[in-house]
Amino acid sequence: MLKNYIVMAYKVCLRRKLYTALSLLCIMLTLVVLLVATALLQQAFHPAGVEGRSDRFLQVFAIEARREGSNSRYYGPLGYKVVEQYLKPVQSATVVSAVTMPQTVSVYQDGRVSELQMRRSDAEYWRIMDFHVLAGRVYTPDDVAQGRMVAVINYSTARKLFPGAGIASAVGRQFDAGNQPFQVIGVVEDALHLNALSDIWVPVTTFPDSAYRQQIFGTFTALLMADSPAGADAIRREVAQVARNVQFDDPKEWNRAYLFADDKLDVFARTITQSQTLDSGAGAIVAVLSLLAVLFMLLPALNLVNLNMGRIMERSTEIGTRKAFGATNRQLAAQLLTENIMLCLAGGLLSLPCAALALMWIEHSGVVPYLKVSLNGAVFGYGLLLTIVFGVLSGVIPAWKMSRLDPVHALKGTA
Repeated sequence: MLKNYIVMAYKVCLRRKLYTALSLLCIMLTLVVLLVATALLQQAFHPAGVEGRSDRFLQVFAIEARREGSNSRYYGPLGYKVVEQYLKPVQSATVVSAVTMPQTVSVYQDGRVSELQMRRSDAEYWRIMDFHVLAGRVYTPDDVAQGRMVAVINYSTARKLFPGAGIASAVGRQFDAGNQPFQVIGVVEDALHLNALSDIWVPVTTFPDSAYRQQIFGTFTALLMADSPAGADAIRREVAQVARNVQFDDPKEWNRAYLFADDKLDVFARTITQSQTLDSGAGAIVAVLSLLAVLFMLLPALNLVNLNMGRIMERSTEIGTRKAFGATNRQLAAQLLTENIMLCLAGGLLSLPCAALALMWIEHSGVVPYLKVSLNGAVFGYGLLLTIVFGVLSGVIPAWKMSRLDPVHALKGTA
């Protein structure tokens, strides 16, 4: 029966070429947009490559300070003291790193000035991030302990600061950043990720002075990695508990701290919801985004519904004949639904190379620096699911309408 439905769907598509072309175009445009959005969202929240271990580590991006009994509140990045004194002893984490957010610095090299992004971090940062080292090495715990003025730069920065030379030749060269001299000891791949985006990385101990060590508020982020993804919840609970032990320099100003260890989706959700509990509101955000995706699919689906309804009227004689010879409403509805899903699957297959080309254009346009994104098995699976959902959405109403046609009126052409 299914084979007959498929053969009939193929014949119908060939018979109505204009309808087929319009339907495929509508389906392709919709699915290309959804596939590109899905690929970008996956790259942001479940990336591979440098942050491929993101299912194992959490981020503490900010500390919230309050004074009980008043409305006073401060919310901002961590100071190094919070990471070193309160978060590094967290028992449920195997590795804890302190890294600053990217900060713009002026880099002087051979009479040229470049505005680049720089992070300062400890050596544990390189155990959590999975950078591909192209030349040289990353800095070690000893480099950090000794406060050596060494730097790791990315591929694009190596080409910008030392043009005309190979990547390997950048190792050992020197440059000035923020009025401090640094020597390049390694070159890593370009990366666009929440915790990896930067042009230059230097040891945290290269700050001009040691005042950062005593700061509760600063420019730091803490990364906490578990043995396995299952250990993330334990880290969340322990970090929330540790926040109760934070002692402020002036207890009269602030006497209560809140810390939350979040994954990438939680970070995004907490930024929007401003949640002050372990529940970041990510579930609600996902529900809203899913609803928006369905609504986005409904618009072209309604166009397809209208096209399908017109096609049903043209096929009323065929439908009436089949009903006269005993075809049931269920069989007729299943036939049209199968035809519509097959058409959507064809549009889905055509949309895959179009989406891949769109992603290549976005990647090479330079609109988003260091972006590396492509279609993979997961995105293909999402695309297949979206195609089937789209086919069902645009086929249910016409199939129901067709199955209810009166055979006598259909044969007379007055349906």
